[in-house]
Amino acid sequence: MAVRLGELLLREKRITPVQLQEALNHQRQHGGRLSTSLVSLGILTEDDITTVVSRHCGVPAINLREFDLDPAIVRLVPAESATKYNVLPVGRSGTTLTLAMADPTNVFAMDDVKFMTGLHVEPVVASESAIREAIARYYGNGRQGIEAGPSVKAADLATRALEELGTHDDNIEVVADAEEIDAATLEKQGGEAPIIKLVNALMLSAIQKGASDIHIEPYEKDMRIRFRIDGQLQTVMTPAIKFRDPIISRVKIMARLDIAEKRLPQDGRIKARFVDRGRTRDIDFRVSVLPTLFGEKVVLRLLDPEGLKLDMTKLGFEPDALDRFMRAIRKPWGMVLVTGPTGSGKTNTLYSSLAQINDPHVNIMTAEDPVEFNLAGVNQVPVRENIGLTFAAVLRSFLRQDPNVILVGEIRDSETASIAVKAALTGHLVLSTLHTNDAPSSINRLVNMGIESFLVASSVNLIAAQRLVRRICTNCREPASVSVAELVEAGFPPEQAAGVQAMRGRGCDRCNGSGYKGRVGVFEVMEISDRLRELIVTGAPTAELKQVAMEEGMLTLRQSGLEKVRQGVTSLEEVVRETM
Repeated sequence: MAVRLGELLLREKRITPVQLQEALNHQRQHGGRLSTSLVSLGILTEDDITTVVSRHCGVPAINLREFDLDPAIVRLVPAESATKYNVLPVGRSGTTLTLAMADPTNVFAMDDVKFMTGLHVEPVVASESAIREAIARYYGNGRQGIEAGPSVKAADLATRALEELGTHDDNIEVVADAEEIDAATLEKQGGEAPIIKLVNALMLSAIQKGASDIHIEPYEKDMRIRFRIDGQLQTVMTPAIKFRDPIISRVKIMARLDIAEKRLPQDGRIKARFVDRGRTRDIDFRVSVLPTLFGEKVVLRLLDPEGLKLDMTKLGFEPDALDRFMRAIRKPWGMVLVTGPTGSGKTNTLYSSLAQINDPHVNIMTAEDPVEFNLAGVNQVPVRENIGLTFAAVLRSFLRQDPNVILVGEIRDSETASIAVKAALTGHLVLSTLHTNDAPSSINRLVNMGIESFLVASSVNLIAAQRLVRRICTNCREPASVSVAELVEAGFPPEQAAGVQAMRGRGCDRCNGSGYKGRVGVFEVMEISDRLRELIVTGAPTAELKQVAMEEGMLTLRQSGLEKVRQGVTSLEEVVRETM
């Protein structure tokens, strides 16, 4: 970031080359960031730097000192992470967390916060000192509002805590460790008939209800089992805590995991055959086991081939967006990227793309972590990072296998990105995914991974961002009482809002009273035109790329969602919840 910020400030004529060199020398002597050195030397103010970074990244700037933050929102990110990355949560809207950052290009910080919170991260720019002051204020010790400084020893803190608690023996109680159960006992419990029937019934119920995941969660005095249906978690059972070990052991036995290992995460797979409503179905379950405070949490991801839509026209693309996407995947070389958070349907879109171009005359090779569905006629390679079979290693091998089309499950690092770009520039069609909030910001993400902007401009053909929104149940759909003002506030043009009739689901037996049944995608498809390529080469900010793409016909995620509201496919609440 140091050199990149320096180049940016030079380009903006905020500093001279002599001042930049002076600041770099100061940084080498005293450490820290280039921005801190520039402020310390009096060359620029923090507001100057924040303004430039905000304009360049297309991210709003805020003055944290004027904000009174909600402590509950601040606590979504642990103090250690906030201090490490110099970030602070400042607001939340639905599934989106607004994060104040001194460096909004720090994708590692955003990815970590996204992983910790399970929320989409929307960055805003704030000055470094303002973020540090806010961290000290909101992550304080509760009495003075600031954290203990380095001069406070651990012994002093312990003494102070004892003084606050008092010295009576009845203030503390020692609880004996839970009884250790050996592997043989666990295996026996997991093999008992009632437990086998219970786990089988859970799995079958999840299939019949169209769930995408089963969550088995142990707590101190009870446990909870939830299904994720149409993107929403629903509690289906709360078994007594005595069933915790038998249920978890049964799942681990089915997934061929080590039932005696309770301290480390484990991943496995269950291939099950069910008789569902008179017909036999084969379903794969991807199993993830994670040690938590009160036992192991288990998540089973259902991989149902029947739930995989390979017809591009049924995914939710608008007609013009679908035409652009189809043109891009039928080109002989170049890169097509699909972006979005986990669970937004990226895999389905990529598999559908492969189904469109799968032909006996085409050599298609995929690197996936893991391989979710078996596609006939496609060479699929599972990535195994624990033995060194990384995306980058697989990609290098692919280039010696005479491929026409390469699918990379995810571009996670600069090495994978570099090899994928080179493959796209040397006569291969490369399909892959990125974790970004929208299509235009994917350009900056690739540049931040170390790919030169002219290579990005030359290699990328199209970027599609997507989200999934719930479909209104067709059995109980009815008009919703949404005012014109609400429609305009959501993004409809005033002249169009008056003619829109928003719909809602009343709730019925078919949709389990939720008013929704199934999901559909909303898409933001940015085709890289010659004009956009020129802007990418010159390092144009994300906001300018987005503006030009919209002028050339791109619908944003919100606009795509509003189109589905106008068609009565989904509700206004769903679109507002999932898009900005």
